[in-house]
Amino acid sequence: MTTATLQNLPRTIEWVGDLSGHVALIDQTLLPEHLAIVQCHDVQTLWQAIRRLQVRGAPALGIAAAMGVVLGVRSSRAATVEELRADIDGVCAYLGGARPTAVNLFWALDRMRAWGAAWGRAAVDGLKLSLLEEARRIRDEDAATCRAIGCAGAHLIRDGTGVLTHCNAGWLATAEFGTALALMYTAHEAGRRFHVYADETRPLLQGSRLTAWELSRAGIDVTVVCDNMAGLLMRQGKIDLVVTGADRIAANGDVANKVGTYSVAVLAEAHRIPFYVAAPSSTFDSQTPSGDRIPIEERDAEEVRRGFGRLTVPADVPCFNPAFDVTPARLIRGIVTERGMIEPVQRDRIDAVLGKEPGGRGHHTLRRE
Repeated sequence: MTTATLQNLPRTIEWVGDLSGHVALIDQTLLPEHLAIVQCHDVQTLWQAIRRLQVRGAPALGIAAAMGVVLGVRSSRAATVEELRADIDGVCAYLGGARPTAVNLFWALDRMRAWGAAWGRAAVDGLKLSLLEEARRIRDEDAATCRAIGCAGAHLIRDGTGVLTHCNAGWLATAEFGTALALMYTAHEAGRRFHVYADETRPLLQGSRLTAWELSRAGIDVTVVCDNMAGLLMRQGKIDLVVTGADRIAANGDVANKVGTYSVAVLAEAHRIPFYVAAPSSTFDSQTPSGDRIPIEERDAEEVRRGFGRLTVPADVPCFNPAFDVTPARLIRGIVTERGMIEPVQRDRIDAVLGKEPGGRGHHTLRRE
């Protein structure tokens, strides 16, 4: 198969129909055994899909959040736009509680809230339709952003390159094409031959279940390795480059990503291998000064104790299960964005590439729930 094969897959997430329609998303918990679509007709079902990781990946979570706002307010009985705005705020607060680390979720909620606040007409039904249009724009803009990220970073992957990636930052984590994997898809389309090593990414195996599934269908050579093999591969000279995605990037360039990313970055530095992050500008959080302030989601211990149903830890032994860790900016060679490469990863360079809003504020302002 080729990269074009991915175009024939169902979209990771999309809105089906008009305002009375629903959200359809790929159930990522069933891959690679089954490709199934979940239909969300109400905001509660979508909240559960986010929490259960049926939809995951920072950009995809932002799209899901935007569409969730539409699900949550389309049946509102608000008689005025002011009342509907209050309902929008309530739905945003609800969705914001699904997962705390991925900043794109909050970015999308802020954008939907701001869209409602800027609505200057009296028609409540008109605002509901306009919210749907905005959610669809967020989805389409993300698809274009991912393509741009691929174009901005594909030069890093040359013929014969060995690439290591951690977790899944591809088609399934975005509207389409991905962030870290966008570099690989773009290089592949340019005819370059290279090999990807995908960390299995415990405890939920997003690398082996999702990344390997995507890349193999695109015709890209991929090998799955256990998480604790990265150092060995580097020492053997099989890895020339590491590229991962990100769930939140602090103002100073510290990056929160799937737990285990920090370990890979430390190993890459020890072996003098460049470590890159690929992420859209919406993943930057200018209100969080450093990675120490990024909230880290801790998930149910049963994901470790009974991974995929089988007891692998004694039932009376505690398990620690943070979903993310933080990689300091000093370990990152560069961050690939749709606006270009941030290299070196420093605050002034981030501001130069991403720009600043009037008044000296960072380009992205996150409203806290």
